[in-house]
Amino acid sequence: MRRMTRKNLPALADLIEAARRIEDHLPWPRAVVAPKVWNLAVEQLAKGRWSLLGLWGEPDKVHMALLDEALDIGVISLDCRGGRYPSVGQYHPPALRLERAAADLFGLAPQGLPDTRRWLDHGQWGISHPLAAKPGGPASASSYRFLAAEGESLHQIAVGPVHAGIIEPGHFRFTAGGETVVRLEERLGFVHKGIEGLMAGAPLDRAAKLAGRTSGDSTVAYSLAFARAVEAALGVAPPPRAIWLRALMAEMERLANHLGDIGAICNDAAFAIMHAHCGVLRERVLRAADAAFGHRLMRDRILPGGTACDLDEAGTSAIRSLVAEIRQRFPHLVELYDNTASLQDRTVATGRLKVELARQYAAGGYVGRASGRDFDARRAPGYAPYDELAFDVPVLQEGDVNARVWIRVREVEQSLSLVEQILGRLPAGPTLVEVAADGPREGMALVEGFRGDILVWLRIGEGGTIERCHLRDPSWFQWPLLEAAIEGNIVADFPICNKSFNCSYSGHDL
Repeated sequence: MRRMTRKNLPALADLIEAARRIEDHLPWPRAVVAPKVWNLAVEQLAKGRWSLLGLWGEPDKVHMALLDEALDIGVISLDCRGGRYPSVGQYHPPALRLERAAADLFGLAPQGLPDTRRWLDHGQWGISHPLAAKPGGPASASSYRFLAAEGESLHQIAVGPVHAGIIEPGHFRFTAGGETVVRLEERLGFVHKGIEGLMAGAPLDRAAKLAGRTSGDSTVAYSLAFARAVEAALGVAPPPRAIWLRALMAEMERLANHLGDIGAICNDAAFAIMHAHCGVLRERVLRAADAAFGHRLMRDRILPGGTACDLDEAGTSAIRSLVAEIRQRFPHLVELYDNTASLQDRTVATGRLKVELARQYAAGGYVGRASGRDFDARRAPGYAPYDELAFDVPVLQEGDVNARVWIRVREVEQSLSLVEQILGRLPAGPTLVEVAADGPREGMALVEGFRGDILVWLRIGEGGTIERCHLRDPSWFQWPLLEAAIEGNIVADFPICNKSFNCSYSGHDL
């Protein structure tokens, strides 16, 4: 029976069922579609009925991961004859940078793309289109043409890519009238690592390490997403204890990052005492992680098939002591934040992100939830063990810096509860099963990192190695929104707006 989401509107499943379905693509379907169907999907995106979860290329095709109104997920693929395909970005702006990146890496040419400037390729690779079937010669290192803004007495301010601190590189070009920002344009790609190229041909153990290094502050989330994609492709079921340990690590990673962010946002408003106290709590989380799992960031602790380590009584005790300390100290910090008028003056009504933009860009994490987008991959599409755990997903409508702080505050509270629930219900048993890699098989996963949903799509070849792997950071859909949020604010408020978004340079630049 033909399913409908609205009257006369096909569901995503209809498009996939009517196309050439790819076997051994799990857990969600993938199909190769005709250009007409591709354009129909683009139309659903442009009208706001569907959301774009990812867009990536191969030498001879392009893929889109989609989420429809029924929260069904699917991937559609289009063969690119002559390296060309109809642009998604010309009708749906969230696809613009993804298409530019695919053009840099694979030489694909989206027809009708309104912005054809190179994105990841700065002309320093010594090669062009490195992942194409036939890579080209070096691209010229021409100057980047920033978009113009018209008006009286406008001036430009260039910031970065080198910043005054130990942070990642990125260039920000402000156009301002006096102190008011008229336009912000970002230039990213400075920390491109070639991670998708390194993945090709890698055995599963090496590929898992690469995935965990896509964005260091989200190493648990990336490792989990990669492991789940491999397990989906190969039909592997990790042991129950490993599933719960993974969630425990994920919530501890969320705690560490949210605590660090809350303090850093306050520090950018010159309220250093919050930064100091939150920094202490973050350090406590990292030390507890080290005691429990043998690594402060819990890197390389999640593997396809389970986990690389177990949790003993000493580790459990360290985590319980951590939760007790945060529960005692954190409420006083929240009260301090909420009752400091000079701090509220900097965060309330600053850097507003409109609800409509958050929805259009399918913004994940605290960026989306602070602007009304009620989405959390732990809940929908969902994955174990979160279906057995009780937690709320905080959502606000204001969309300002203050709202993004409060979403983090509430998520700290929820993560503390989740950690307690997991420790109280942690099943016994092994933590790892053997994974026999064989292909060709394809797998995909969507995991909730602290910034939002992380997508991993991969293909395992006949030799059991990774043939192709794409990793999409939530920052791909958040960086453009920072440009929109800063407009109309003063230049001096950019640092606090930027930190309230806290997008990943490394995760974006691949």
